[in-house]
Amino acid sequence: QVQLVESGGGLVQAGEALRLICTASERAFSVSAMGWFRQAPGKEREFVAAIRRGGDGIVYADSVKGRFTISRDKNTVTLQMNSLKPEDTAVYYCAAGTTGYTGWSKDGYNYWGQGTRVTVSS
Repeated sequence: QVQLVESGGGLVQAGEALRLICTASERAFSVSAMGWFRQAPGKEREFVAAIRRGGDGIVYADSVKGRFTISRDKNTVTLQMNSLKPEDTAVYYCAAGTTGYTGWSKDGYNYWGQGTRVTVSS
């Protein structure tokens, strides 16, 4: 079983930046892709970004393109979030998959973290 631990959430003002980090457990040798989803109050969980083990296959949601950057180093995936907007407020979840899938569907990911809250004030 792969465990994912997120860190880096917090409260910031609009226009500021945050960095989220997710680290997979030592048994993550089967993980071939990692990514981030988010869930705002009253809304469904939505895709944010994903990346494959080798750093390829990067996909971003349209709403974050040009502002967020995903990167990966071994069993750690980082989401650098710049120019944050109030609509980015959500709980952000790290996800990991074993098939190399880096798409939008939650079904493509096998493992999930507990989430870290990001709040952007206007």
